[in-house]
Amino acid sequence: MKNNKYTVTAALPYANGPIHIGHLSGVYLPADIFVRYLRRKNQEIQVLFICGSDEHGVPITIKAKKENKTPQEIVNKYHFLIKDCFTNFGIHFDHYSRTSTLIHKKISTSFFKKLYKEKKIFEKVSKQYYDQEYKQFLSDRYISGICPNCKNKEAYGDQCENCGSSLSPEDLIQPRSTISGSIPILKKTKHWYLPLNEYQNFLEKWILTDHKKDWKVNVYGQAKSWLKKGLKPRAITRDLNWGVPIPEEIGKVLYVWFEAPIGYISSTIEWAKRKKKDWKPYWKNKKTKLIQFIGKDNIVFHCIIFPVILKASNMGYILPDKVLANEFLNLENDKISTSKNWGVWIHEYLEDFPNQQDTLRFILISNMPEKKDNNFHWKDFQRKNNTELVAILGNFVNRSITLIKKYHNGIIPNPGIFSMREREILKNLKKYPKNIGKLIESFRFREALGCFMDLARIGNKYLTSEEPWKMNYKEKRLDTILYVSLQIVGMLAQLSEPFLPHTAKKLLKMLRLKTFFWNQIKEEILSPGHVLGKSILLFQKITNVSVEKQLKKLEKIKKH
Repeated sequence: MKNNKYTVTAALPYANGPIHIGHLSGVYLPADIFVRYLRRKNQEIQVLFICGSDEHGVPITIKAKKENKTPQEIVNKYHFLIKDCFTNFGIHFDHYSRTSTLIHKKISTSFFKKLYKEKKIFEKVSKQYYDQEYKQFLSDRYISGICPNCKNKEAYGDQCENCGSSLSPEDLIQPRSTISGSIPILKKTKHWYLPLNEYQNFLEKWILTDHKKDWKVNVYGQAKSWLKKGLKPRAITRDLNWGVPIPEEIGKVLYVWFEAPIGYISSTIEWAKRKKKDWKPYWKNKKTKLIQFIGKDNIVFHCIIFPVILKASNMGYILPDKVLANEFLNLENDKISTSKNWGVWIHEYLEDFPNQQDTLRFILISNMPEKKDNNFHWKDFQRKNNTELVAILGNFVNRSITLIKKYHNGIIPNPGIFSMREREILKNLKKYPKNIGKLIESFRFREALGCFMDLARIGNKYLTSEEPWKMNYKEKRLDTILYVSLQIVGMLAQLSEPFLPHTAKKLLKMLRLKTFFWNQIKEEILSPGHVLGKSILLFQKITNVSVEKQLKKLEKIKKH
């Protein structure tokens, strides 16, 4: 029997700040496009789309100290801000949870307890770096120094992002605390370790053999480099007061990268309880496909640590079928940085450009860093909106509907005899759902959007060359042109939703159409006699004034 069940997860955004365009471009838009398409592909497919806020770890406590608040106040503030941004932007999860919930603490500690009971983790006293100024032990990401392999000066205690090498804090040359900038000391502490080395063979077969051909090059390559170096045991606990506490151990919590991925499971269980459904088919049925969309810097945790946790638990959990990570999106040629406030924050965008969510979606998808780092430029944002969304897609739809209202009171006419060109257009029209679908299923979202826009270009070019506005009301040729134009508009309405959901709603309302499953979309979407609805403007031009305002905002940040 063919698989029809999917569990799709999007990386849990970190609740120490708002989300920005890099997050959308790297993780949430690809996941949203894929899920929207799957839901529309055919009626047999079942998709569960899961996410939630990652609310533990050192950055939360640092932010709380800086703002003179409790960690709980910090995560509450950003959890709701992030959740609202997703909703307003058109990214709708089946369930959006958070890792500070009681259910998450229960599920993540149950994994720890099981591994402890079955002696699959071990206890060890070791020396770890300690920040004397902040009076706390430093996790891998809060120690930086010179990479021993490529001499990059900004390597972290777990990985060098420049050469991709896996590191441990002791490997770094001239280590320093990224919290205070001071030189840390080594201090004794006790932790529990997950022996990743014992799962080296399992991971080599699963990644290097089973997924050699079907994983993205960057994900496969990074996972391979970790395996090549040889895996070592990794501490799964931390000396902190903020996090999921270890049973009977005061001041010890689960390492955020042990418990955060388990958040996908606890979020699913929470969803199932609310909906009175069984969660197990989404995580324990071997026919279910688990598809994970993550940030490039999270590859090791999703391809090495999380699969080992699932395997070691021996509770029948499925492993990821695909782990998808894009490269980074830069802003005006500089790396986006939350700490430096260098970014386009989604909550601010929604305030500055109300009802223009699809404009940003369009620009981010068309510029998605699928294979290499890419750039977001405000001038490019303006140009693409005005020359593509407004001048091509919006213009074609508007002209087609205006003409049919003028000549036919908004009623689809019976066509006359089709020209060779029109027969070719209508023949090719029915290929678009399949062609775009194939590209989405191959995770080639930029190409899929390009294919969609090609259809709008064909329609625009056709209408411009035929010039129906110069024709007489009684000419049968006019009916044919209007009929063909509206079939293209109808197809655009059906196919726009994965990319431009707000636009799709407007289009379907204008055409008085319901959405079809992609395998049921016919060549004739609007039959003769069908009455159209009220016209709505799809897009508006981006002015020089609004772009200059954004550039000045960035200029101000740079000066500080």
